[in-house]
Amino acid sequence: MAGSDPAVRGTSAPDAPPAPDAVKILIAGGFGVGKTTMVGAVSEIVPLRTEEPLTSAGLNVDDLDGIEEKRATTVALDFGRITLSPELVLYLFGTPGQQRFWFMWNDLAIGALGAVVLIDVRRPESSFAAIDFFERRGIPFVVGVNGFHGQHPYTPEEIRDALALPKRTPVLLCDARERGSCRDVLITLIDELIASSSHN
Repeated sequence: MAGSDPAVRGTSAPDAPPAPDAVKILIAGGFGVGKTTMVGAVSEIVPLRTEEPLTSAGLNVDDLDGIEEKRATTVALDFGRITLSPELVLYLFGTPGQQRFWFMWNDLAIGALGAVVLIDVRRPESSFAAIDFFERRGIPFVVGVNGFHGQHPYTPEEIRDALALPKRTPVLLCDARERGSCRDVLITLIDELIASSSHN
């Protein structure tokens, strides 16, 4: 009988598996630290990107010291998705890094349960603002130290000291180009969120 068909009624069959939990995660950090690269590397879908070419108009605004090879920048957000398990899907929102676009962070942070603050190992100071943003709002975060060209000249402890981070904040060496490396950072963040919720 057509009226009893779950597909016709727009509901799932009784024995269908439950829908996975969806968790919103921000990928944040300074200008040119690798946020777009990380979202693209780990996303299981073609990521949404809002990149625009850098122009001469921004030469006196954007600090390209150490990232002179950069040719484009995110002007709104990056979006990707990764399924960590049948029960858990992460929706990843990469924030714009240039200071003139920071006003968007407040809107992007709505509903976010946690964040990855990505650090350029060559310019760790470029992500101070991101760390301050999440600390002020009480949003849990982990720090991913992106080793450009695969180089990690500093230990996580040295990075922690340089950023004045508390011991409870995980600091992980990673490569934003490598899916497995990015996935490990996200799993660490989820573990932190689970541990945090169990203590509340």
